[in-house]
Amino acid sequence: MPKVRTKDIIEKFNLELISGEEGINRPITTSDLSRPALEMAGYFEYYPAERVQLLGKTELTFIEKLSPKDKEFRLDQLCTDLTPAIIVTRDMEIPEGLIEASERESVPIMRSGQKTTRLASHLTNYLESKLAPTTAIHGVLVDIYGIGVLITGKSGVGKSETALELVKRGHRLVADDCVEIRQEDQDTLVGTSPELIEHLLEIRGLGIINVMTLFGAGAVRTHKRISLNIDLELWDKNKTYDRLGLEEDKLKIIDTDITKLTVPVRPGRNLAVIIEVAAMNFRLKRMGVNAAEQFSNRLADVIEDGEHEDI
Repeated sequence: MPKVRTKDIIEKFNLELISGEEGINRPITTSDLSRPALEMAGYFEYYPAERVQLLGKTELTFIEKLSPKDKEFRLDQLCTDLTPAIIVTRDMEIPEGLIEASERESVPIMRSGQKTTRLASHLTNYLESKLAPTTAIHGVLVDIYGIGVLITGKSGVGKSETALELVKRGHRLVADDCVEIRQEDQDTLVGTSPELIEHLLEIRGLGIINVMTLFGAGAVRTHKRISLNIDLELWDKNKTYDRLGLEEDKLKIIDTDITKLTVPVRPGRNLAVIIEVAAMNFRLKRMGVNAAEQFSNRLADVIEDGEHEDI
């Protein structure tokens, strides 16, 4: 199913539909927009027909200076069976030839009162958000001190229980069990909850609880950028875990790598506090304060001083 259709941008941006109503269900497949300047001059060899076309004051003023024959031909060429929409900005008058061509090819013509540049900016942001690559991951997403922490691990390891404790400590739940993730930029992952389970937590023995009802609107949020992954796993006595924090693993989601920390689970470990501190330490590292590196450097200095004394 197409993620965005022409009728979606009509509703979102309150556009006035002028003609070509039969084409409002056309899919929009790219967030790139086109302002057909060279096309108005007659060069259609590389016309990006699959994009939403924006006609502003410059394009429409140029069209009016063309001969009737050239005007008819070029406006007709604008309307193809691939073109999802043509938007005229600044509430300008729409050429009669464009309306006729749009009706023949069922290309929706819309009008907006916004300036061309401003509409292009808003429309691009909207389409990039809607058309961004998406995936879903089994886990819990919590906003901890402004850091989006994705908690993963095998079923039954305690992800939801840990999230409940974090919410009790004043942090905010984004999604439980299934996290829908979209890549909005090359290094930006945004997580949301499926609408069906939004604000809900499943706690074994209790069942489904509504976090917003229990803890208030301040305990939840609709979306959050993901910066850190905490992977919970049952303690394995034969496995060596990182005790200094110098090693840094990565988790790749779509095309973006995020920092991954593996936290072993065993009785007596307060996972909520550990994850809370991990989020704070991650913030410190981004600010340039790395406790593990500082300790390593101090240890190296002590070893070096000891060697000098032996000499």
